[in-house]
Amino acid sequence: MATLLRKIGLIRLHNRDTEDPKHHHNHRGGGGGQQSASLRGKGGAKSGGHKQQQQQQQQQQHPGGAGDASPGPGKGKGKRAAEPAPRDKPPQPAAGAAGAAGAGGPRERAAGARAGPGPAAAAAAAAAATAGGSLVPAARQQHCTQVRSRRLMKELQDIARLSDRFISVELVDESLFDWNVKLHQVDKDSVLWQDMKETNTEFILLNLTFPDNFPFSPPFMRVLSPRLENGYVLDGGAICMELLTPRGWSSAYTVEAVMRQFAASLVKGQGRICRKAGKSKKSFSRKEAEATFKSLVKTHEKYGWVTPPVSDG
Repeated sequence: MATLLRKIGLIRLHNRDTEDPKHHHNHRGGGGGQQSASLRGKGGAKSGGHKQQQQQQQQQQHPGGAGDASPGPGKGKGKRAAEPAPRDKPPQPAAGAAGAAGAGGPRERAAGARAGPGPAAAAAAAAAATAGGSLVPAARQQHCTQVRSRRLMKELQDIARLSDRFISVELVDESLFDWNVKLHQVDKDSVLWQDMKETNTEFILLNLTFPDNFPFSPPFMRVLSPRLENGYVLDGGAICMELLTPRGWSSAYTVEAVMRQFAASLVKGQGRICRKAGKSKKSFSRKEAEATFKSLVKTHEKYGWVTPPVSDG
């Protein structure tokens, strides 16, 4: 009987445990949680120990710094400085510099190309620029010569077509830039015209030389013969006219216009042919004319000009 009762009690306890779901879940879940926690703890301990072992191996292989494969900046430099450099060998370039110069990807090569040419190429470019710069004055001079020649050729053609034969031109030694101009006419009511008739002077001879930058600069003009007095003709045959100076000159002036202005200045200045004994036969000098002209230009720039305006011509 007692044995039967004990069996019944055991059966009831077993049924209660199997029928209560909460009890069954807590019993199994608690055991599983403890087991998973213990497994995680063991795994963490194993992984931590493995990482620590790797760090120790890296420190043994690279003593420069813990966890860093490259040596520290201070220690690396100290080690290199301690090694004596050989005296019989020239210093070798660093491997990094050689690699940067000889190798590199497309970006590095493109950056090198943008940096510009080397010293040798720069020197060659500078030499080429210097040689090219020396050609500029020669080309400019050639251009000025062409402009001057075309202008003077046109001037000669226009003078040859004058109907009143006011002036005529002869080239000196066949040079287009050195003219002897004959002034055939002045005002017929003037005393100068009377002097020309009385002395059988057919023309007043003048010399015109044209500078390289003509027509942008005036020609140098002087009287050759006969020897004149007054009429704004000075020593050496120099002519006192503002339009013959750089200040009064204009590239629009033609040789014909200049000669007409000179003829008007002779009459207005009471020009006469010199008839004094000995002095009348003395010829004009170019050197003296140039010196006189420079002097009178300085004087008139300081005190002003009193020669007749162009409208009087």
